[in-house]
Amino acid sequence: MNPIREDYVVYVHDGDKQVGAVRHVSKDGIRVYVENAGDFEVPMSAVRDVTDDKVTLDCGKLAMDLREAIGHAHQGEDPRIP
Repeated sequence: MNPIREDYVVYVHDGDKQVGAVRHVSKDGIRVYVENAGDFEVPMSAVRDVTDDKVTLDCGKLAMDLREAIGHAHQGEDPRIP
């Protein structure tokens, strides 16, 4: 797997929209900012892939509060704007 860097965009494995951005990287995990919810700690075991400046997470390995935040990440957006 490629190294993770701050500011990489974050996706979940079954989604096509960005759900956040990497804020910090440590040997144990990454801190991810999710819009409308704030920062969350994600263990490296939940990282499925790292390619082309994006991190893909395995949703099944994420804490419930983070999964809920991801579900609401785009809630305030106007659906008419692509």
